[in-house]
Amino acid sequence: MAAVVVEKEEDGDRDRNWDFHLRSLSMSARDSSSAANDPSLLHSVKKLYKICKEEKSEDLMARVYPHLNKLFQRSIASLSQSQSSYGLLLLAILQFFLDFGEIVLHDADPSLRAYFRSCLSREFADPVVAEATLDFLNANKTKLVISFPTLLPQFFPLLLKLIAWNGEKLEKSFLKIFPGLMSPGSFLPLFPSIVDLPILVVALEKVERSSGSLIGSSIASIQKSTAPEMLLALMDEAYTGSTIEDRRGDSDLEDGGTIDVGDSLFLDLLKDENDGLVERQWTSPGMSAALQAAINTPQTDRLRQTLRMTPRFLDMYFAIALRDVNNSLICALVPLLMSRNATIFTEKIFAYEVRDRLLKFMLAAFQRSPEFIALLKKPIIDRLGEAYDSPAKTELALQLCWAVGEHGGGGGTHKNAARELFESLELLLYENLSSSRLGLSQDSTHSSNGASFRKSSQARLLCFVVTAIAKLATYHRELLPRARVSLAKVARSRTSDMRVWRRAHDYLALMNEPAICTSILGPAGSSDRSPGNVDWSSGGSKMIAHIPFYILNEQEGPPFHDFSFADILASGG
Repeated sequence: MAAVVVEKEEDGDRDRNWDFHLRSLSMSARDSSSAANDPSLLHSVKKLYKICKEEKSEDLMARVYPHLNKLFQRSIASLSQSQSSYGLLLLAILQFFLDFGEIVLHDADPSLRAYFRSCLSREFADPVVAEATLDFLNANKTKLVISFPTLLPQFFPLLLKLIAWNGEKLEKSFLKIFPGLMSPGSFLPLFPSIVDLPILVVALEKVERSSGSLIGSSIASIQKSTAPEMLLALMDEAYTGSTIEDRRGDSDLEDGGTIDVGDSLFLDLLKDENDGLVERQWTSPGMSAALQAAINTPQTDRLRQTLRMTPRFLDMYFAIALRDVNNSLICALVPLLMSRNATIFTEKIFAYEVRDRLLKFMLAAFQRSPEFIALLKKPIIDRLGEAYDSPAKTELALQLCWAVGEHGGGGGTHKNAARELFESLELLLYENLSSSRLGLSQDSTHSSNGASFRKSSQARLLCFVVTAIAKLATYHRELLPRARVSLAKVARSRTSDMRVWRRAHDYLALMNEPAICTSILGPAGSSDRSPGNVDWSSGGSKMIAHIPFYILNEQEGPPFHDFSFADILASGG
Protein backbone atom coordinates (compact mmCIF):
# COMPACT_ATOMS: atom_id res chain seq x y z
CA MET A 1 0.00 0.00 0.00
CA ALA A 2 2.85 2.41 0.90
CA ALA A 3 4.53 1.74 -2.48
CA VAL A 4 1.29 2.59 -4.28
CA VAL A 5 1.03 5.88 -2.36
CA VAL A 6 4.64 6.81 -3.23
CA GLU A 7 4.04 5.99 -6.88
CA LYS A 8 0.92 8.16 -6.95
CA GLU A 9 2.84 11.03 -5.34
CA GLU A 10 5.61 10.71 -7.97
CA ASP A 11 3.02 10.71 -10.74
CA GLY A 12 1.50 13.82 -9.24
CA ASP A 13 4.88 15.55 -9.08
CA ARG A 14 5.55 14.59 -12.69
CA ASP A 15 2.20 15.98 -13.79
CA ARG A 16 2.78 19.23 -11.91
CA ASN A 17 6.28 19.58 -13.39
CA TRP A 18 4.91 18.72 -16.80
CA ASP A 19 2.22 21.39 -16.59
CA PHE A 20 4.68 23.97 -15.29
CA HIS A 21 7.19 23.42 -18.10
CA LEU A 22 4.44 23.32 -20.71
CA ARG A 23 3.02 26.67 -19.51
CA SER A 24 6.53 28.16 -19.56
CA LEU A 25 6.97 26.94 -23.09
CA SER A 26 3.60 28.28 -24.17
CA MET A 27 4.30 31.76 -22.80
CA SER A 28 7.73 31.92 -24.42
CA ALA A 29 6.33 30.80 -27.76
CA ARG A 30 4.07 33.88 -27.71
CA ASP A 31 7.01 36.20 -27.04
CA SER A 32 10.30 34.82 -28.30
CA SER A 33 12.16 38.11 -27.84
CA SER A 34 13.10 37.13 -24.29
CA ALA A 35 13.53 33.42 -25.00
CA ALA A 36 17.26 33.60 -25.61
CA ASN A 37 17.90 35.36 -22.29
CA ASP A 38 15.77 33.00 -20.22
CA PRO A 39 17.81 30.04 -18.96
CA SER A 40 14.71 28.49 -17.40
CA LEU A 41 13.20 28.09 -20.86
CA LEU A 42 16.10 25.92 -22.03
CA HIS A 43 15.66 23.88 -18.85
CA SER A 44 11.93 23.46 -19.60
CA VAL A 45 12.61 22.29 -23.17
CA LYS A 46 15.15 19.73 -21.98
CA LYS A 47 12.84 18.58 -19.17
CA LEU A 48 9.88 18.08 -21.49
CA TYR A 49 12.12 16.22 -23.96
CA LYS A 50 13.34 13.95 -21.16
CA ILE A 51 9.79 13.18 -19.98
CA CYS A 52 8.70 12.35 -23.54
CA LYS A 53 11.76 10.13 -23.93
CA GLU A 54 11.12 8.27 -20.69
CA GLU A 55 7.34 7.96 -20.98
CA LYS A 56 7.36 7.14 -24.70
CA SER A 57 3.89 8.62 -24.82
CA GLU A 58 2.78 9.80 -28.23
CA ASP A 59 0.09 11.90 -26.57
CA LEU A 60 2.67 13.84 -24.57
CA MET A 61 4.82 14.35 -27.67
CA ALA A 62 1.83 15.63 -29.61
CA ARG A 63 0.99 18.13 -26.86
CA VAL A 64 4.57 19.47 -26.67
CA TYR A 65 5.28 19.65 -30.38
CA PRO A 66 3.12 22.67 -31.39
CA HIS A 67 4.69 24.83 -28.69
CA LEU A 68 8.22 23.80 -29.61
CA ASN A 69 7.63 24.31 -33.31
CA LYS A 70 6.19 27.80 -32.76
CA LEU A 71 9.07 28.70 -30.44
CA PHE A 72 11.61 27.46 -32.98
CA GLN A 73 10.10 29.43 -35.86
CA ARG A 74 9.79 32.65 -33.87
CA SER A 75 13.32 32.31 -32.52
CA ILE A 76 14.69 31.90 -36.04
CA ALA A 77 12.76 34.98 -37.13
CA SER A 78 14.11 36.99 -34.18
CA LEU A 79 17.77 36.24 -34.86
CA SER A 80 18.38 39.12 -37.25
CA GLN A 81 17.00 41.68 -34.75
CA SER A 82 18.72 40.27 -31.67
CA GLN A 83 22.25 40.13 -30.36
CA SER A 84 21.40 37.30 -27.97
CA SER A 85 22.45 33.69 -28.48
CA TYR A 86 19.74 31.24 -29.49
CA GLY A 87 22.06 28.35 -30.34
CA LEU A 88 21.61 26.15 -27.27
CA LEU A 89 17.82 26.60 -27.25
CA LEU A 90 17.47 25.75 -30.95
CA LEU A 91 19.72 22.69 -30.59
CA ALA A 92 17.54 21.37 -27.77
CA ILE A 93 14.42 21.81 -29.93
CA LEU A 94 16.15 20.19 -32.90
CA GLN A 95 16.89 17.15 -30.77
CA PHE A 96 13.14 16.80 -30.11
CA PHE A 97 12.43 17.11 -33.86
CA LEU A 98 15.00 14.45 -34.73
CA ASP A 99 13.88 11.92 -32.13
CA PHE A 100 10.11 12.35 -32.39
CA GLY A 101 9.70 13.77 -35.89
CA GLU A 102 8.10 10.63 -37.29
CA ILE A 103 5.57 10.51 -34.45
CA VAL A 104 4.52 14.18 -34.68
CA LEU A 105 4.88 14.20 -38.50
CA HIS A 106 7.61 16.84 -38.58
CA ASP A 107 10.26 16.88 -41.32
CA ALA A 108 13.43 18.00 -39.55
CA ASP A 109 15.34 18.86 -42.73
CA PRO A 110 14.07 22.47 -43.12
CA SER A 111 14.61 23.08 -39.40
CA LEU A 112 18.19 21.80 -39.54
CA ARG A 113 18.97 23.99 -42.55
CA ALA A 114 17.35 27.00 -40.86
CA TYR A 115 19.60 26.45 -37.84
CA PHE A 116 22.75 26.41 -39.99
CA ARG A 117 21.75 29.36 -42.16
CA SER A 118 20.20 31.66 -39.57
CA CYS A 119 21.80 30.71 -36.26
CA LEU A 120 25.14 28.96 -36.69
CA SER A 121 26.23 31.43 -39.37
CA ARG A 122 25.94 34.11 -36.65
CA GLU A 123 27.14 32.13 -33.64
CA PHE A 124 29.89 29.82 -34.96
CA ALA A 125 32.46 32.02 -33.18
CA ASP A 126 30.73 31.51 -29.81
CA PRO A 127 32.78 28.70 -28.18
CA VAL A 128 29.78 27.41 -26.19
CA VAL A 129 27.52 27.19 -29.24
CA ALA A 130 30.34 25.75 -31.37
CA GLU A 131 31.02 22.96 -28.90
CA ALA A 132 27.31 22.24 -28.41
CA THR A 133 26.80 22.09 -32.18
CA LEU A 134 29.59 19.54 -32.64
CA ASP A 135 28.25 17.50 -29.72
CA PHE A 136 24.78 17.57 -31.31
CA LEU A 137 26.14 16.50 -34.70
CA ASN A 138 28.19 13.70 -33.15
CA ALA A 139 25.27 12.43 -31.08
CA ASN A 140 23.08 12.28 -34.19
CA LYS A 141 25.64 11.60 -36.92
CA THR A 142 24.24 8.19 -37.87
CA LYS A 143 20.72 9.58 -38.25
CA LEU A 144 22.00 12.64 -40.13
CA VAL A 145 24.04 10.59 -42.58
CA ILE A 146 21.15 8.20 -43.29
CA SER A 147 18.16 10.55 -43.23
CA PHE A 148 19.77 13.86 -44.25
CA PRO A 149 22.84 12.86 -46.31
CA THR A 150 23.25 16.24 -48.05
CA LEU A 151 23.12 18.41 -44.91
CA LEU A 152 26.74 18.32 -43.74
CA PRO A 153 28.23 18.30 -47.28
CA GLN A 154 26.16 21.40 -48.05
CA PHE A 155 27.31 23.34 -45.00
CA PHE A 156 30.93 22.16 -44.76
CA PRO A 157 32.29 25.72 -45.37
CA LEU A 158 30.42 26.91 -42.27
CA LEU A 159 31.71 24.00 -40.19
CA LEU A 160 35.26 24.74 -41.38
CA LYS A 161 34.81 28.32 -40.20
CA LEU A 162 33.68 26.95 -36.86
CA ILE A 163 36.77 24.77 -36.36
CA ALA A 164 39.16 27.36 -37.83
CA TRP A 165 37.94 29.95 -35.33
CA ASN A 166 37.64 27.74 -32.24
CA GLY A 167 40.86 25.78 -32.74
CA GLU A 168 42.36 22.59 -31.40
CA LYS A 169 40.12 22.27 -28.34
CA LEU A 170 37.31 21.12 -30.66
CA GLU A 171 39.51 19.18 -33.10
CA LYS A 172 38.71 15.68 -31.80
CA SER A 173 34.99 16.35 -31.88
CA PHE A 174 35.26 17.84 -35.37
CA LEU A 175 37.24 14.88 -36.73
CA LYS A 176 34.43 12.54 -35.63
CA ILE A 177 31.96 14.26 -37.94
CA PHE A 178 34.51 14.93 -40.69
CA PRO A 179 33.59 11.84 -42.79
CA GLY A 180 30.03 13.16 -42.93
CA LEU A 181 31.26 16.27 -44.77
CA MET A 182 32.33 14.16 -47.75
CA SER A 183 29.91 13.28 -50.52
CA PRO A 184 30.13 13.12 -54.34
CA GLY A 185 29.08 16.77 -54.46
CA SER A 186 31.46 18.04 -51.78
CA PHE A 187 34.53 15.85 -52.31
CA LEU A 188 36.31 18.14 -54.79
CA PRO A 189 35.45 21.57 -53.31
CA LEU A 190 36.28 20.32 -49.81
CA PHE A 191 39.96 19.82 -50.69
CA PRO A 192 40.91 23.47 -51.48
CA SER A 193 38.80 24.63 -48.55
CA ILE A 194 40.88 22.49 -46.18
CA VAL A 195 44.19 23.58 -47.72
CA ASP A 196 43.13 27.23 -47.43
CA LEU A 197 42.13 27.08 -43.75
CA PRO A 198 45.04 29.38 -42.74
CA ILE A 199 43.89 32.00 -45.25
CA LEU A 200 40.35 31.63 -43.88
CA VAL A 201 41.64 32.40 -40.38
CA VAL A 202 43.45 35.50 -41.68
CA ALA A 203 40.21 36.64 -43.36
CA LEU A 204 38.05 36.02 -40.28
CA GLU A 205 40.45 37.84 -38.00
CA LYS A 206 40.45 40.77 -40.38
CA VAL A 207 36.66 40.87 -40.40
CA GLU A 208 36.68 40.90 -36.59
CA ARG A 209 39.17 43.77 -36.47
CA SER A 210 37.24 45.75 -39.07
CA SER A 211 33.63 45.02 -38.10
CA GLY A 212 33.69 43.96 -34.45
CA SER A 213 32.92 40.63 -32.83
CA LEU A 214 31.90 37.81 -35.13
CA ILE A 215 29.41 36.56 -32.52
CA GLY A 216 25.88 37.69 -33.29
CA SER A 217 26.62 39.23 -36.69
CA SER A 218 26.30 37.25 -39.88
CA ILE A 219 29.16 37.61 -42.33
CA ALA A 220 26.47 37.27 -45.00
CA SER A 221 25.13 40.66 -43.90
CA ILE A 222 28.64 42.12 -44.12
CA GLN A 223 28.91 40.78 -47.67
CA LYS A 224 25.66 42.58 -48.59
CA SER A 225 26.67 45.81 -46.90
CA THR A 226 25.84 49.05 -48.69
CA ALA A 227 29.35 50.29 -47.90
CA PRO A 228 31.57 48.66 -50.53
CA GLU A 229 34.37 51.03 -49.57
CA MET A 230 34.74 49.09 -46.30
CA LEU A 231 35.10 45.83 -48.20
CA LEU A 232 37.56 47.38 -50.60
CA ALA A 233 39.75 48.64 -47.79
CA LEU A 234 39.39 45.29 -46.05
CA MET A 235 40.55 43.39 -49.10
CA ASP A 236 43.41 45.73 -49.87
CA GLU A 237 44.85 45.45 -46.40
CA ALA A 238 44.19 41.73 -45.98
CA TYR A 239 45.63 40.58 -49.29
CA THR A 240 48.08 43.21 -50.48
CA GLY A 241 49.18 44.94 -47.30
CA SER A 242 48.12 48.31 -48.73
CA THR A 243 45.30 50.63 -47.66
CA ILE A 244 42.44 52.20 -49.53
CA GLU A 245 44.40 55.43 -49.94
CA ASP A 246 46.95 53.50 -51.97
CA ARG A 247 44.28 52.51 -54.48
CA ARG A 248 42.52 55.81 -55.17
CA GLY A 249 44.54 56.35 -58.29
CA ASP A 250 43.85 52.90 -59.65
CA SER A 251 42.29 53.24 -63.09
CA ASP A 252 40.44 49.96 -62.63
CA LEU A 253 38.26 51.48 -59.93
CA GLU A 254 35.34 53.76 -60.67
CA ASP A 255 34.36 56.43 -58.16
CA GLY A 256 36.52 54.70 -55.56
CA GLY A 257 33.68 52.29 -54.69
CA THR A 258 33.84 49.35 -57.07
CA ILE A 259 34.82 46.05 -55.49
CA ASP A 260 37.64 44.51 -57.49
CA VAL A 261 38.23 40.87 -58.37
CA GLY A 262 40.01 40.24 -55.08
CA ASP A 263 36.77 40.77 -53.18
CA SER A 264 35.04 37.81 -54.82
CA LEU A 265 37.94 35.64 -53.70
CA PHE A 266 37.65 36.98 -50.18
CA LEU A 267 33.88 36.40 -50.06
CA ASP A 268 34.33 32.90 -51.45
CA LEU A 269 36.54 32.09 -48.47
CA LEU A 270 33.87 33.30 -46.05
CA LYS A 271 30.87 31.56 -47.61
CA ASP A 272 28.67 29.29 -45.48
CA GLU A 273 27.43 26.78 -48.06
CA ASN A 274 28.99 24.54 -50.68
CA ASP A 275 28.30 25.94 -54.12
CA GLY A 276 30.63 23.66 -56.04
CA LEU A 277 34.26 23.85 -57.02
CA VAL A 278 35.27 27.46 -57.58
CA GLU A 279 38.66 28.24 -59.08
CA ARG A 280 40.66 30.43 -56.77
CA GLN A 281 43.17 32.67 -58.49
CA TRP A 282 46.02 32.21 -56.05
CA THR A 283 48.54 32.80 -58.84
CA SER A 284 47.49 36.42 -59.37
CA PRO A 285 50.05 39.08 -58.36
CA GLY A 286 47.67 40.40 -55.72
CA MET A 287 47.26 37.00 -54.09
CA SER A 288 51.00 36.36 -54.18
CA ALA A 289 51.50 39.66 -52.37
CA ALA A 290 48.73 38.74 -49.94
CA LEU A 291 50.34 35.43 -49.03
CA GLN A 292 53.68 37.13 -48.54
CA ALA A 293 52.12 39.83 -46.38
CA ALA A 294 50.36 37.19 -44.26
CA ILE A 295 53.55 35.24 -43.61
CA ASN A 296 55.51 38.39 -42.75
CA THR A 297 53.14 39.45 -39.98
CA PRO A 298 53.22 37.90 -36.47
CA GLN A 299 51.10 34.77 -36.27
CA THR A 300 48.17 34.73 -33.89
CA ASP A 301 47.58 31.72 -31.66
CA ARG A 302 44.49 30.88 -33.71
CA LEU A 303 46.53 30.83 -36.93
CA ARG A 304 49.23 28.67 -35.35
CA GLN A 305 46.61 26.15 -34.26
CA THR A 306 45.14 26.06 -37.77
CA LEU A 307 48.57 25.48 -39.29
CA ARG A 308 48.90 22.42 -37.06
CA MET A 309 45.36 21.11 -37.64
CA THR A 310 45.20 21.38 -41.42
CA PRO A 311 47.69 18.56 -42.21
CA ARG A 312 45.75 16.28 -39.86
CA PHE A 313 42.50 17.11 -41.64
CA LEU A 314 44.20 16.28 -44.95
CA ASP A 315 45.32 12.92 -43.54
CA MET A 316 41.72 11.99 -42.84
CA TYR A 317 40.49 13.41 -46.15
CA PHE A 318 42.98 11.36 -48.18
CA ALA A 319 42.43 8.20 -46.11
CA ILE A 320 38.68 8.38 -46.73
CA ALA A 321 39.28 9.14 -50.41
CA LEU A 322 41.42 6.04 -50.96
CA ARG A 323 38.96 3.89 -49.04
CA ASP A 324 35.54 5.10 -50.17
CA VAL A 325 35.71 7.43 -53.18
CA ASN A 326 35.24 6.17 -56.74
CA ASN A 327 37.92 6.38 -59.41
CA SER A 328 36.19 9.14 -61.38
CA LEU A 329 36.39 11.59 -58.48
CA ILE A 330 39.94 10.53 -57.59
CA CYS A 331 40.99 11.11 -61.20
CA ALA A 332 39.36 14.55 -61.12
CA LEU A 333 41.13 15.38 -57.85
CA VAL A 334 44.68 14.63 -59.06
CA PRO A 335 44.95 17.68 -61.42
CA LEU A 336 43.66 19.81 -58.55
CA LEU A 337 46.49 18.51 -56.38
CA MET A 338 48.98 19.39 -59.11
CA SER A 339 47.67 22.94 -59.48
CA ARG A 340 47.57 23.60 -55.72
CA ASN A 341 51.01 22.09 -55.04
CA ALA A 342 52.71 25.42 -55.69
CA THR A 343 49.98 27.66 -54.20
CA ILE A 344 49.95 26.92 -50.49
CA PHE A 345 50.13 29.24 -47.50
CA THR A 346 53.81 30.04 -47.33
CA GLU A 347 54.72 29.06 -43.79
CA LYS A 348 57.65 26.68 -44.30
CA ILE A 349 56.71 23.80 -42.01
CA PHE A 350 53.06 23.96 -43.01
CA ALA A 351 53.88 24.08 -46.74
CA TYR A 352 56.25 21.12 -46.41
CA GLU A 353 53.72 18.98 -44.53
CA VAL A 354 50.87 19.77 -46.92
CA ARG A 355 52.95 19.17 -50.07
CA ASP A 356 54.26 15.92 -48.65
CA ARG A 357 50.70 14.69 -48.21
CA LEU A 358 49.61 15.87 -51.66
CA LEU A 359 52.45 14.04 -53.39
CA LYS A 360 52.01 10.85 -51.39
CA PHE A 361 48.31 10.72 -52.15
CA MET A 362 48.92 11.38 -55.84
CA LEU A 363 51.42 8.50 -56.04
CA ALA A 364 49.00 6.26 -54.12
CA ALA A 365 46.26 7.12 -56.63
CA PHE A 366 48.57 6.22 -59.54
CA GLN A 367 49.55 3.00 -57.80
CA ARG A 368 45.89 2.03 -57.39
CA SER A 369 44.88 3.07 -60.91
CA PRO A 370 47.88 3.34 -63.29
CA GLU A 371 45.55 4.24 -66.16
CA PHE A 372 45.18 7.69 -64.53
CA ILE A 373 48.59 8.55 -65.99
CA ALA A 374 47.27 8.09 -69.52
CA LEU A 375 44.00 9.86 -68.78
CA LEU A 376 45.84 12.82 -67.22
CA LYS A 377 48.66 13.04 -69.75
CA LYS A 378 47.85 16.70 -70.57
CA PRO A 379 48.18 18.07 -67.00
CA ILE A 380 51.20 15.80 -66.42
CA ILE A 381 52.95 17.13 -69.52
CA ASP A 382 52.10 20.69 -68.46
CA ARG A 383 53.63 20.12 -65.03
CA LEU A 384 56.76 18.59 -66.53
CA GLY A 385 57.12 21.78 -68.55
CA GLU A 386 57.02 23.82 -65.33
CA ALA A 387 59.85 21.90 -63.67
CA TYR A 388 62.12 24.96 -63.90
CA ASP A 389 59.84 27.45 -62.13
CA SER A 390 60.26 26.75 -58.40
CA PRO A 391 61.45 24.08 -55.97
CA ALA A 392 57.83 23.00 -55.36
CA LYS A 393 57.20 22.53 -59.07
CA THR A 394 60.52 20.76 -59.48
CA GLU A 395 59.61 18.25 -56.78
CA LEU A 396 56.22 17.67 -58.40
CA ALA A 397 57.91 17.04 -61.75
CA LEU A 398 60.28 14.56 -60.11
CA GLN A 399 57.40 12.57 -58.65
CA LEU A 400 55.51 12.63 -61.94
CA CYS A 401 58.60 11.36 -63.78
CA TRP A 402 58.84 8.49 -61.33
CA ALA A 403 55.14 7.64 -61.69
CA VAL A 404 55.23 7.77 -65.50
CA GLY A 405 58.17 5.37 -65.64
CA GLU A 406 57.00 3.11 -62.82
CA HIS A 407 53.56 2.55 -64.34
CA GLY A 408 54.55 2.45 -68.00
CA GLY A 409 52.76 5.64 -68.97
CA GLY A 410 49.41 4.14 -68.01
CA GLY A 411 49.90 0.57 -69.15
CA GLY A 412 50.29 -1.51 -72.25
CA THR A 413 46.93 -0.48 -73.71
CA HIS A 414 47.85 3.22 -73.70
CA LYS A 415 50.67 3.30 -76.24
CA ASN A 416 49.77 6.69 -77.72
CA ALA A 417 49.71 8.33 -74.31
CA ALA A 418 53.00 6.64 -73.43
CA ARG A 419 54.57 7.98 -76.63
CA GLU A 420 53.43 11.55 -75.88
CA LEU A 421 54.74 11.31 -72.33
CA PHE A 422 58.01 9.89 -73.66
CA GLU A 423 58.35 12.86 -76.01
CA SER A 424 57.75 15.25 -73.13
CA LEU A 425 60.49 13.52 -71.12
CA GLU A 426 62.82 13.73 -74.13
CA LEU A 427 62.19 17.46 -74.39
CA LEU A 428 62.85 17.94 -70.68
CA LEU A 429 66.09 15.95 -71.01
CA TYR A 430 67.41 17.85 -74.02
CA GLU A 431 66.55 21.26 -72.55
CA ASN A 432 68.49 20.45 -69.39
CA LEU A 433 71.44 19.10 -71.34
CA SER A 434 71.78 22.27 -73.37
CA SER A 435 71.26 24.76 -70.55
CA SER A 436 70.76 25.18 -66.83
CA ARG A 437 67.19 26.39 -66.95
CA LEU A 438 66.19 24.98 -63.60
CA GLY A 439 64.82 28.12 -61.93
CA LEU A 440 65.14 27.68 -58.23
CA SER A 441 65.79 30.58 -55.86
CA GLN A 442 66.71 33.41 -58.20
CA ASP A 443 68.20 35.45 -55.39
CA SER A 444 70.53 32.69 -54.36
CA THR A 445 71.79 31.65 -57.78
CA HIS A 446 74.40 34.38 -57.75
CA SER A 447 76.14 32.81 -54.78
CA SER A 448 78.26 29.72 -54.97
CA ASN A 449 75.95 27.90 -52.56
CA GLY A 450 72.90 28.78 -54.66
CA ALA A 451 74.57 27.66 -57.86
CA SER A 452 75.66 24.41 -56.24
CA PHE A 453 72.14 23.75 -54.98
CA ARG A 454 70.68 24.46 -58.41
CA LYS A 455 73.15 22.13 -60.08
CA SER A 456 72.43 19.37 -57.61
CA SER A 457 68.67 19.75 -58.10
CA GLN A 458 69.08 19.70 -61.86
CA ALA A 459 71.14 16.51 -61.64
CA ARG A 460 68.46 14.93 -59.47
CA LEU A 461 65.77 15.89 -61.97
CA LEU A 462 67.82 14.48 -64.86
CA CYS A 463 68.33 11.20 -62.99
CA PHE A 464 64.58 10.84 -62.65
CA VAL A 465 64.02 11.76 -66.29
CA VAL A 466 66.64 9.31 -67.54
CA THR A 467 65.16 6.55 -65.41
CA ALA A 468 61.63 7.28 -66.63
CA ILE A 469 62.80 7.17 -70.26
CA ALA A 470 64.51 3.82 -69.72
CA LYS A 471 61.51 2.35 -67.89
CA LEU A 472 59.02 3.56 -70.50
CA ALA A 473 61.10 2.06 -73.31
CA THR A 474 61.37 -1.22 -71.41
CA TYR A 475 57.59 -1.36 -71.08
CA HIS A 476 56.83 -0.14 -74.62
CA ARG A 477 59.57 -1.74 -76.71
CA GLU A 478 58.77 0.32 -79.80
CA LEU A 479 60.34 3.26 -77.94
CA LEU A 480 63.67 1.45 -77.42
CA PRO A 481 65.50 3.00 -80.43
CA ARG A 482 64.59 6.51 -79.33
CA ALA A 483 65.54 5.73 -75.75
CA ARG A 484 68.96 4.49 -76.84
CA VAL A 485 69.51 7.73 -78.78
CA SER A 486 68.50 9.86 -75.78
CA LEU A 487 70.66 7.96 -73.32
CA ALA A 488 73.58 7.97 -75.74
CA LYS A 489 73.42 11.77 -75.95
CA VAL A 490 73.59 11.94 -72.16
CA ALA A 491 76.49 9.48 -72.12
CA ARG A 492 78.40 11.58 -74.68
CA SER A 493 77.58 14.92 -73.08
CA ARG A 494 80.55 16.64 -71.51
CA THR A 495 78.33 18.84 -69.34
CA SER A 496 76.45 15.98 -67.71
CA ASP A 497 76.70 15.54 -63.98
CA MET A 498 78.64 12.39 -63.09
CA ARG A 499 75.56 10.85 -61.46
CA VAL A 500 73.45 11.40 -64.57
CA TRP A 501 76.24 10.20 -66.85
CA ARG A 502 76.72 7.00 -64.85
CA ARG A 503 72.97 6.29 -64.80
CA ALA A 504 72.69 6.72 -68.57
CA HIS A 505 75.64 4.33 -69.09
CA ASP A 506 74.06 1.77 -66.74
CA TYR A 507 70.75 1.83 -68.57
CA LEU A 508 72.38 1.56 -71.98
CA ALA A 509 74.25 -1.50 -70.77
CA LEU A 510 71.04 -3.00 -69.35
CA MET A 511 69.26 -2.55 -72.65
CA ASN A 512 71.75 -4.96 -74.21
CA GLU A 513 70.46 -7.62 -71.80
CA PRO A 514 66.66 -7.62 -72.41
CA ALA A 515 65.76 -10.17 -69.75
CA ILE A 516 67.77 -8.42 -67.04
CA CYS A 517 66.48 -5.03 -68.22
CA THR A 518 62.88 -6.23 -67.99
CA SER A 519 63.52 -7.63 -64.55
CA ILE A 520 65.00 -4.43 -63.19
CA LEU A 521 63.18 -1.71 -65.13
CA GLY A 522 59.95 -3.51 -65.99
CA PRO A 523 56.62 -2.63 -64.38
CA ALA A 524 56.36 -3.40 -60.69
CA GLY A 525 53.39 -5.16 -59.19
CA SER A 526 51.81 -5.98 -62.53
CA SER A 527 49.37 -8.88 -62.59
CA ASP A 528 50.54 -9.89 -66.03
CA ARG A 529 54.27 -9.83 -65.47
CA SER A 530 56.43 -9.85 -68.54
CA PRO A 531 58.50 -12.96 -69.36
CA GLY A 532 61.82 -12.93 -67.61
CA ASN A 533 60.62 -10.52 -64.94
CA VAL A 534 61.68 -11.58 -61.47
CA ASP A 535 59.45 -10.97 -58.48
CA TRP A 536 62.08 -9.38 -56.27
CA SER A 537 59.68 -9.13 -53.34
CA SER A 538 59.92 -12.91 -52.91
CA GLY A 539 63.68 -12.77 -52.47
CA GLY A 540 63.35 -13.41 -48.76
CA SER A 541 61.89 -16.86 -49.34
CA LYS A 542 63.28 -17.85 -52.73
CA MET A 543 66.80 -18.04 -54.10
CA ILE A 544 67.45 -15.46 -56.81
CA ALA A 545 70.57 -16.01 -58.88
CA HIS A 546 72.12 -14.15 -61.79
CA ILE A 547 73.17 -17.35 -63.55
CA PRO A 548 69.97 -17.80 -65.61
CA PHE A 549 70.24 -14.23 -66.87
CA TYR A 550 73.87 -14.84 -67.80
CA ILE A 551 72.87 -17.86 -69.84
CA LEU A 552 69.94 -16.10 -71.47
CA ASN A 553 72.21 -13.33 -72.72
CA GLU A 554 70.06 -11.50 -75.30
CA GLN A 555 67.29 -14.04 -75.39
CA GLU A 556 63.92 -12.96 -74.02
CA GLY A 557 61.60 -14.99 -71.89
CA PRO A 558 62.12 -17.40 -68.99
CA PRO A 559 64.52 -20.36 -69.19
CA PHE A 560 63.07 -23.19 -71.29
CA HIS A 561 64.66 -25.88 -69.09
CA ASP A 562 66.47 -26.23 -65.79
CA PHE A 563 70.16 -25.36 -65.93
CA SER A 564 72.98 -27.07 -64.13
CA PHE A 565 76.53 -25.86 -63.54
CA ALA A 566 77.66 -28.36 -66.20
CA ASP A 567 75.89 -26.18 -68.75
CA ILE A 568 77.97 -23.21 -67.67
CA LEU A 569 81.38 -24.56 -66.78
CA ALA A 570 83.56 -25.97 -69.54
CA SER A 571 84.10 -29.71 -69.20
CA GLY A 572 87.55 -30.61 -67.89
CA GLY A 573 90.06 -32.51 -69.98
